[in-house]
Amino acid sequence: MIILIFFVVHWYLSLFVQTFYLHRYGAHKMFTMNRFWEKAFFLLTYMAQGSSFLSPRAYAVLHRMHHAFSDTERDPHSPHFSSNAFTMMWKTKEIYNNVLHNRTETERRFEGNYPLWPAIEKLGDTYYSRIGWGVVYALFYIQFATSWWMYLLLPIHFLMGPIHGAIVNWSGHKYGYQNFDNNDKSRNSLFFDFLTGGELFQNNHHKLPNRVNFGVKWWEVDPTWPVIWTLNKLNIIKLKEAKVKA
Repeated sequence: MIILIFFVVHWYLSLFVQTFYLHRYGAHKMFTMNRFWEKAFFLLTYMAQGSSFLSPRAYAVLHRMHHAFSDTERDPHSPHFSSNAFTMMWKTKEIYNNVLHNRTETERRFEGNYPLWPAIEKLGDTYYSRIGWGVVYALFYIQFATSWWMYLLLPIHFLMGPIHGAIVNWSGHKYGYQNFDNNDKSRNSLFFDFLTGGELFQNNHHKLPNRVNFGVKWWEVDPTWPVIWTLNKLNIIKLKEAKVKA
């Protein structure tokens, strides 16, 4: 039971920082926050993603590319130019690393207006950090696992961030329904996105990329939206007026 609780907590905490901080804040700036909270959520992102920490800068650049080139050959992670989810993930990893280490020149329109903390970004990308977090996960399992099959969950912990991204980009551009014709293959895969915290409303998001609530129809539930609404009420973040509509 402890292992399953640990897995669920890690899944949703890592998912939250990816959709709330990396995506809605880092890539789109759907809301603002002061410098203290920006650093606090940056640190939380590092701790929650652990061995699979994703740089807010590189994430923002790739995500902006994804919107600009959705489901074309220039899309960094379209499932329609990869034979399976694993080859798509590998392609994304290569583009991500090139952006992260400045091995490629990105278009100016994709740069800027994202959170920066060079020390944490550098630490999070080191083998010491990634392997260290992996060891922490493994030791926790050694201490509390009660059955051999539980160890099969460990690889998911190691690659949590990329796995979330793979689910969203593969399923969200192949399976489900469309509310809008976006001239791409984006889909809404679930009407209540309990799996990826609202990220599987890809069709809605590609039509309305700055809408903070990814659900559009009354029956589409984005679980991250109530959290964002609450953080706004607590004055931890500030929603932009044009983006407050639920």
